[in-house]
Formats: sequence, structure tokens, C-alpha cells
Amino acid sequence: MSDQENKFHEYDGIIEHDNPLPTWWLWTFFLTIIFAFLYYIHYELGGGPTLQDELKVAMAEIEQGKSLAQTSAPLETEESLAEDFKKDGLLEVGAAQFTAKCAACHGQQLEGMIGPNLTDKFWMHGKGTRMDIVKVIRDGVPEKGMPPWGPVLKKEELYAVSAYILSKKGTSLQGKEPQGEAIEEYLK
Repeated sequence: MSDQENKFHEYDGIIEHDNPLPTWWLWTFFLTIIFAFLYYIHYELGGGPTLQDELKVAMAEIEQGKSLAQTSAPLETEESLAEDFKKDGLLEVGAAQFTAKCAACHGQQLEGMIGPNLTDKFWMHGKGTRMDIVKVIRDGVPEKGMPPWGPVLKKEELYAVSAYILSKKGTSLQGKEPQGEAIEEYLK
């Protein structure tokens, strides 16, 4: 047999060449094997963090964020909030933030969908005061499915959304049936 016949193999008219794999591919393959070996040693034998450990760390960060949110937008007095709510352009910012974050549950016109109607005289959490509105938006109502927006919104955005809701209060748009207790006096 000649050298030529040893290098190639022919079967059914197809010539099979004996080409080596590319060097870059072989290095990638070997590095992958080494990485897998080190990964296994670190996480299985060396005490690397498990998924449970990572979950505990993530939950601790969430709790820290919640406690930070409690202090990030401190509640003020009704009078100081009334002054803050009169700032120019606040209602436009509030309308934009409401549309982006709240309209999915409360409707585009605050008429209520999943969440309650915010235009009628019924209020589920508090008495519908400026401070009550800010507190509900900031802290959320987890038992009803409303997330706390304090960690997400800046203080100015929080006040803007509150001012926007307050500006629509009392317009009594047809929407979701009344929920909560009736509040006779409205703030403006």
C-alpha cells in the first residue's frame, strides 16, 4: 500500500480525507473542559454559593430596598404637600407617569379596571387626603396586588402622580363600581 492510500479512505465514491481539527477549536474545547472541572470543584466541593444562598442575598437586598423606600420619600404635612402640588408642569409629569405605570390597573382616565376607580368619592385606603395618596403610592398595597412605587419613583415623580390623581378626584367617571367608604369632602 502506498502513502496516498493510507491517508484517504474511499467508500461509495466518496473520498474521506483525514483532516485534523482546527487549532482554535481544540483550544476552545480543552478550555471548556478545564472550566467545567474548576466550576464543579468550586460549587460542588469547594463551598461556592448555592442557589439558596444567592436567593437569601437577593431577598436581603429587597428588604433593604423596602426599608430605604420607607425613608426615601418622607410624608410631609397636608399644607406642604399642597404647596408642592402647585408646581408648574407637575400635572403633566404625573399624567405621563400614571399612564406608564398605573393605567394598566386603574385605567387611562382613572376609572378603575383591576384597581379601584380613583375618580369617585369612595376611598379604600385612608380618607383620600394628599398624605394618604402619597402613602398608598409609595408603600403600595401588597395584599391587593399593588406594588410599592417608592423604590421606583423619584420623590418629585411620586408627588406628581399624587397631584394628578388628586386633580381627577371627584370627576366621578363611569367605571368600576364603588369600593371602600364614601368620603364626602374633596381636597383641591
